[in-house]
Amino acid sequence: MDAVVGVNRFGRPDPTCRTICTNRKEPMPLIERRTFLTTALAGLPTSVLAQPSRRQIAKVGNGDDRLIEPHTVGVSTTAFKVLTEESNGALFTMENRMTRKGGPPRHLHHAQDEWFYVIEGDFIAEIGDHRFRLSPGESILGPREVPHAYAFIGSTVGRLLIAYAPAGQMEAFFRGRTEGAQYSTDAERYRAFGMELLGPPLTIEP
Repeated sequence: MDAVVGVNRFGRPDPTCRTICTNRKEPMPLIERRTFLTTALAGLPTSVLAQPSRRQIAKVGNGDDRLIEPHTVGVSTTAFKVLTEESNGALFTMENRMTRKGGPPRHLHHAQDEWFYVIEGDFIAEIGDHRFRLSPGESILGPREVPHAYAFIGSTVGRLLIAYAPAGQMEAFFRGRTEGAQYSTDAERYRAFGMELLGPPLTIEP
C-alpha cells in the first residue's frame, strides 16, 4: 500500500500535516493561478469589474459643489459631492443646506436606495408608514420601491447629506430642474427619471 503523504495548504507534500491527506505519493495537482483568477472573475457581476472613472480625482471643499455650479432644490441650496461618472454609475451624493422649514413631496424610486445623513439641524423622515426624527450624526435609509419623504424642522440651519445607489438618473434630474425654490409637482417628470410622485410634502408641526 502506498504510504500516506500529508498535503499542506500550499498543495505540497508534508509528512507533518494531518489535516488533508491522500494515499498518493505525489502532491495533488495545483490549479494554475492565472486560470483560477480568470474563472473566478468571470463569475463576478459586471458592476464589480467596472473600469476606473475617467474623471480626475478631486477634493470637494466644505460647502463647495463638485461642478462649481449653483443648485437650488426646493427650500435648499444643494452642492453635488460625488458625481455619477466618478463612480461609474454606482453612486451620486449631494449635500442640502436649508434655512427654511420644509422638504420634497412624498415619492419613491424604482431602482435607487436613498440614504440620508444629518450633518446639522433637526429633520423628520417618513419611510413607508414610519416617521422618524433625525438629529446630527443620525442617518436612515429609504429603500427603493418604498414611499418616503423628509423635511427640515429646525429653526436655524439644516445640512443633510443624501446618497443615491446606484446613481441612476438622479444627477440629471437635479441638474435639469427649473422650479427654483419650489419642489417639482410634475408627476410625468418624476416618472421620466425613474420615480413616482405619491403625495404632498410632510406636514410640519408649529
